[in-house]
Amino acid sequence: MIAFASLLAGLVFGLGLIVSGMANPAKVLGFLDLAGRWDPSLTFVMAGAIAVGAVAFAVANRRTRSFLGAEMRLPSARHIDRRLILGSTLFGIGWGVAGFCPGPALVALGMGKANALVFVAAMLAGMGIFELFERRKRMPMPRTA
Repeated sequence: MIAFASLLAGLVFGLGLIVSGMANPAKVLGFLDLAGRWDPSLTFVMAGAIAVGAVAFAVANRRTRSFLGAEMRLPSARHIDRRLILGSTLFGIGWGVAGFCPGPALVALGMGKANALVFVAAMLAGMGIFELFERRKRMPMPRTA
């Protein structure tokens, strides 16, 4: 049942991204172009998403189990560090250059958009490189004599 609910939620999310225009990089870049021909229409999409998310997190914070009985595992980190700032900056740069962020890019890939294929390939490569660096950091340093 949880897998079906997850599939249904993903389909609704993807459909929302398509209907809102978030899977269209030209629309997103128009929204991000504050100094040029700014398209404010995605402001309403973001405001709606923030409102729904705020309500959902408020409800989730009061529960120990989801409505389907799964354990609630909400993020617990609250501190802002260099890694968060750097990651957020890189995310924003990528979003501003490509007009995609991960969710809409996957939706656009499913729609057969070639530019989404390039973005998703670069995203996966970046994730792989990050994982290699993380593994290397966790490896014990060899002793020198």
